[in-house]
Amino acid sequence: MISNSKGVALITGAGQGIGRSIALRLAEDGFDLGLNDIPANKDKLSQLAVDIAGKHGGQRRTHVVPADVTVEDDVKIMMETVVKELGGLDVMVANAGIIRTAPLTETSVADWDAVLAVNVRGTFLCYKYAAQHMIPRRKGRIIGASSLAGKIGTPYLSAYSASKFAVRGLTQSAAVELGRFGITVNAYAPGGIQTDMLAELHTADVEWTKNEGGFYGMVDFYPSTLWNPALRQQVLYLTSRPRRRISLLDKVFPLMGVFILTKDSPWCFNGDPGTASV
Repeated sequence: MISNSKGVALITGAGQGIGRSIALRLAEDGFDLGLNDIPANKDKLSQLAVDIAGKHGGQRRTHVVPADVTVEDDVKIMMETVVKELGGLDVMVANAGIIRTAPLTETSVADWDAVLAVNVRGTFLCYKYAAQHMIPRRKGRIIGASSLAGKIGTPYLSAYSASKFAVRGLTQSAAVELGRFGITVNAYAPGGIQTDMLAELHTADVEWTKNEGGFYGMVDFYPSTLWNPALRQQVLYLTSRPRRRISLLDKVFPLMGVFILTKDSPWCFNGDPGTASV
């Protein structure tokens, strides 16, 4: 196989939704890819690898690495496997995440722990082991998944919102710490992106509020000033109808891929190495 790769990127939660969209865009941008999701989604990862190979004529290398990001040994081995099979690690996108919806008074400890395990511990472990591989090379890009819910509290999402606030803090701390090694750490914080997770949130919102408009109606009333400045113009431009704030994956994340990861982009959103975007 002939590869004119720009580098190696590893994406967690790549089996569907945002993770899949990011993987497709990075393949388009010239990266070889490590594709991760939970073992139950291995078939989805394999199909993604087939789709990428078919689209790029075999010029993009992929390696499927099922793993549970909440398990430290799984994450450590996942990183080692990608480095061994693809020859390095230039970009780590800690995208994997889950959601649980319920009023605060009805949120179970089990659901709270599950959300924080994937969204916070999983992101921490990915940052940790990606950095261990990048520090000796004194370069790399680490990217986490925050959310609009990590910038303003959201009803019925106490665990999810708390986890995304935590990703922001982790990202900022890691950015300051790792900047001296030439490693940038950023997080994207999108609002409503049309995925299965958003559909789940909408259904739950209808159930809890008895408002048939649900989340799809509510997002029209979020002030635009609350949106991540780095995403706002893209999202506003790509809305599906006037004033809507729900965007399609194949529209938003291609722009994010260009903005964050390509060689022509700045090291960080504000051009200052070691500074987080969130």
